[in-house]
Amino acid sequence: MSPIRVTRPAIPTRALAMPAPTWFIIHRHALAMLLPAWFAIRKHASALGSRARRDSRARGLAALLLALLAAPPAWAAHRVVSLAPHATEMAYAAGMGEVLVAVSSWSDYPPAAQKLEQVASWQGINVERVLALKPDLILAWRGGNPQRELDQLAAFGIPIVYLDPLSVEDMARALDGLARYSPHPEQAHQAARAVRQQAADLKRRYAGNPPARVFMQFGTQPLFTAGKQTLQSQILALCGARNIFADSPVPWPQVGREQVLGRKPQVIVVAGGEERVTAIRNFWQPQLDVPVIALNEDWFNRSGPRILLAAQALCRQLADAAATGAR
Repeated sequence: MSPIRVTRPAIPTRALAMPAPTWFIIHRHALAMLLPAWFAIRKHASALGSRARRDSRARGLAALLLALLAAPPAWAAHRVVSLAPHATEMAYAAGMGEVLVAVSSWSDYPPAAQKLEQVASWQGINVERVLALKPDLILAWRGGNPQRELDQLAAFGIPIVYLDPLSVEDMARALDGLARYSPHPEQAHQAARAVRQQAADLKRRYAGNPPARVFMQFGTQPLFTAGKQTLQSQILALCGARNIFADSPVPWPQVGREQVLGRKPQVIVVAGGEERVTAIRNFWQPQLDVPVIALNEDWFNRSGPRILLAAQALCRQLADAAATGAR
């Protein structure tokens, strides 16, 4: 799945009633690029002495005009709605905080996001309220937002950018892609470079370690884990560890207790605090007695830039656990 995808459907008749609709903003910017080129064609064509030279120059400038028409419009969004917590974090990282007008529930980072209106939750999207806010860009999540409600919003001609990073590189590319809409594009590119650099540093430092067998546990009843095709599994690989369910054909498999025990994990990784560690240890006693590493829940569960903070903590604790076990 592409980490950043833009949906721009045909403009329905009812969209024409929207004040300053997105399609007008886009074409306004296109006209701003095309009109100077058109006048340049007229000016240079009339200034040339011969008809052949006139036609040659006109054809060249016409080609430029067509290239401008084919190029995607570059414009900074002015009213952005985010429909997922990780999308909100990515928007702020990309320098779009000042143009965010609404977010989803649980969008609590950075703290400024807590002051914005919430228009989506696990129950769905408040489509009417989103339309009332007149956004010119929506940041969505295919894995968590109802597609039917996203289609309703798209029918009004509002561009929708889907943020679904499944790898660190996906996330970096998504941040680079958001530069197109950000009032501060260089901040978006800088965030993308930082993500790539942090991942490269971790891989260089820890990838040579003996690969500990790790079970990433999400929940107990039912018992879920992360397969290879998840950002969490890739973070684990940066630390030189091995996901015991990397062979799963689905991203988030439900597994059984006996399946976990049969794969003999050496470490369990969970999201949460110390109370979570105690609960997990009690859950596996007496059959499994291995170190339990707890990571900040928001860092590890959200597919945003802060997952690299979780990676740093995970790599460090895995190295400590390996050192302790070697004594």
